[in-house]
Amino acid sequence: MTGKAWALVCAGALVAGLAGCSSSDGGSSDGKVTLTYAYWDKENQGAAMEKIAREFTRTHPNIEVKLQFTPNKEYWTKLQTAAAGGTAPDVFWMNGPRIGLYASQGALLPLSDRIARDKVDMTKFPKSLVDLYTLDGKQYGIPKDFDTIGLWYNKKLFDAAKVDYPDENWTWDDVRAAAKKLTDPAKGVYGIGAMAWPQELYYNTIFQAGGYVVSDDKKKSGFDDPATIEGLKFWKDLLDQKLSPTVQQMTDNDPIEMFKSGRLAMWYDGSYDAPQYFRTEGLDADVAPLPAGPKGRATVIHGLANVIYAKTRHPQEAWEFVKFLAGEQANRIQAETGAVIPAYEGLQETWVKSMPKFNLKAFIDQLPYARPYPVSKNTAAWSRPELDAMTKAFTEGQDVEAVAREFAATMNAALAQEK
Repeated sequence: MTGKAWALVCAGALVAGLAGCSSSDGGSSDGKVTLTYAYWDKENQGAAMEKIAREFTRTHPNIEVKLQFTPNKEYWTKLQTAAAGGTAPDVFWMNGPRIGLYASQGALLPLSDRIARDKVDMTKFPKSLVDLYTLDGKQYGIPKDFDTIGLWYNKKLFDAAKVDYPDENWTWDDVRAAAKKLTDPAKGVYGIGAMAWPQELYYNTIFQAGGYVVSDDKKKSGFDDPATIEGLKFWKDLLDQKLSPTVQQMTDNDPIEMFKSGRLAMWYDGSYDAPQYFRTEGLDADVAPLPAGPKGRATVIHGLANVIYAKTRHPQEAWEFVKFLAGEQANRIQAETGAVIPAYEGLQETWVKSMPKFNLKAFIDQLPYARPYPVSKNTAAWSRPELDAMTKAFTEGQDVEAVAREFAATMNAALAQEK
């Protein structure tokens, strides 16, 4: 998934009254239709989106696709306003934390009947992602791509400290030991970055410790569970031992840039950032699977889906486009750019080969024990408070257990409001 924690946790709700029509045109006198397709990652995926749109129109000459780019930081605010006012794009990118809100408030067209009618094979996509975009038994989105998290490491720093590179046998203990050897205050180098980011960092260690973020029935927070707290303490201990920059230092200096510049020797990050590491001149890095915790291996899996606006003027044409986006051809175009791992089964290897200098297979190999990104019907109601609480918990002098238990009460109150 492109973007970081702030891209997932922007709070808010759709305004009631989704009357009106989409921003697409009403069709021309010659029967041609123009659809709008909204997305947010132009730098990495713009070229692929343009090629996909051209290929679709080539095989569907009466349907033109107009791409609508909005940077991620403005995307959700703009989409929320457009959906409330009846002018949302016909087709747009959707993520897991927001699917419940948009679907429950009637902003999305249910796709289940169309999927069944046209025999779209949903087994081609990871089941965890198919389930993520299903609400009350109805499918609202078809997976576009997916991402998992890996342990990125700077090979030059490892070589200089005479530390063996991470591999699939590493555990938390190996991370701790390596971080101690790699930290060099005199040179401004830290063994690892322990930022309070959910998807990239602490959700993974929560799962590896046997904890949970939200219960399966979406009624209870897991932040007061001892195993969850153990997963959080993994990072707090690294911070307390000065093996990571402080949260404030990483707020003032983007930890991704710190890794790219050689100030962080290790960094947990997603497959979606592989392209920028690939483009960074002089960066001698690679990636390994996430180390195992007390309860074994786990990595967060997330991915975007393509959805249709409920009030589109062209539901059939929009469906034809989404169906094309779900097919092998569109997914292959995505894979060849290296921007994202395609959701379509069998094309992941194409993505792996797009950046041969990295062990990108590490991301694919983690699929058997991947855990879905935690969501509820209105994730936005508790995700921003969660990020604030965990940022506080990771700050020097704070008791991570006390902060986590306090937040659990806040999250439980939010979950109780969901219908």
